[in-house]
Amino acid sequence: MARVEKLDQQEIKTWYRAVLAIFFASGLLTSSLLARLPDVSTGLNLSAGPMGMLLLGMTVGSFSAVTFSGYLVSKIGSRKTLILGYSLACAGIALVGIAVSISSIPLAVLGLVLDGVGMASSNVAANVQGVSAERALGRFVTPIMHGFFSIGTVVGAGLGTLDTRLGVSFMWHMIYFAVIIFATVLWALRGCHSENYGQDDTQALSQVGSYRVRDAWRDKHTIFIGIFVLGMALAEGSANDWVALALTHDYGADKTVGSLGYTFFVIAMMTGRFMGTGLLNKFGRVKVLRVTCSMAIIGLAVFIFAPNVPLGFIGLFIWGLGASLGFPTGMSAASDDPMKAAIRVSVVSTIGYAAFLGGPPALGLLGEHWGIRNALLAVLVFIVISLFLTRHLQPSSQREILSERTTNVSTYDPQTSMNPVITPETGALSQVDKK
Repeated sequence: MARVEKLDQQEIKTWYRAVLAIFFASGLLTSSLLARLPDVSTGLNLSAGPMGMLLLGMTVGSFSAVTFSGYLVSKIGSRKTLILGYSLACAGIALVGIAVSISSIPLAVLGLVLDGVGMASSNVAANVQGVSAERALGRFVTPIMHGFFSIGTVVGAGLGTLDTRLGVSFMWHMIYFAVIIFATVLWALRGCHSENYGQDDTQALSQVGSYRVRDAWRDKHTIFIGIFVLGMALAEGSANDWVALALTHDYGADKTVGSLGYTFFVIAMMTGRFMGTGLLNKFGRVKVLRVTCSMAIIGLAVFIFAPNVPLGFIGLFIWGLGASLGFPTGMSAASDDPMKAAIRVSVVSTIGYAAFLGGPPALGLLGEHWGIRNALLAVLVFIVISLFLTRHLQPSSQREILSERTTNVSTYDPQTSMNPVITPETGALSQVDKK
């Protein structure tokens, strides 16, 4: 039998902190462009419809990546996938900055394609690393990881707003972001470990052979979780891409207010994610998610129909709080069975990022005809669907997890005395004696 990798508590904590840094870098990557989308629109002289078509470049790159990201992670591992993904994404955002400075739409499309490919593949790999570190740590921390993503978006959005105010050119804004992001990821990866930690190597390889990505796509429970995540990812992604433009185009605010609106939304997301861990542990996934999904519906409706900017900002905050827990809790639900977690998380991530990346261009086309705020009505429908799917995120009982391993997974090791499970009442990770 191959040697099992063993980490002491300090090494596990270092791994956890490294994953937090990767999620922070992902937030910076997201906000580097989104906080200054009005500059792209102005620099390339594009209205809402053509802007939506331009963002389709990112979508094409991302959809190309999500079709093979799960397979890539299973073949080369999440750490190598992260290096590859961030290399492409950082090169992409730098190209977008150069493209806007010389008013080149083709170069902007190329940059967005690279950014999309890199962002999608790195995000899938980051989520696989995240749930693996969570299991090693032994407590429920996924919302905190995504909270660091929100911190990254807040910092990035704040810098974007400041750069807009100070007149820093869009090109230099994107270039220095690319350098900071890539340096952060390289530093963090030194503390990361294999997503198969806790399994012996023979068992992990056998698991890959017996449970493949296509098996997860055929798993009804995994797909229901994926559809839930799709709706909540759309709630988050539509705000990321269109809040600043909705404020400038539909509300008639200036570009600084548009950037501030996006910053306000991501502050709400960050607040919800850091508060959410305690609430999830106390009340469980389903109860909390039913409340937060309802908040997202109410907040988005207020933003769509608000007659003025102050009321619109109130709606933004409620919308952000409501959307904050959907994606990270979906990732945690997909990892309930540690033996299948890496593959299931990659599939759910793929579905979720399809919404993040496919939704905004579609909303741009709708916004060209009916206005951006009216186009956001379509997002309400998906959030309502997610609300009705929350019951599928109820953690499996210890008996169901153990039964599934012994009957369906040929790699279950009867000599293992302890099994990692998720407590049904709280969603927290724990260890249970199989005897």
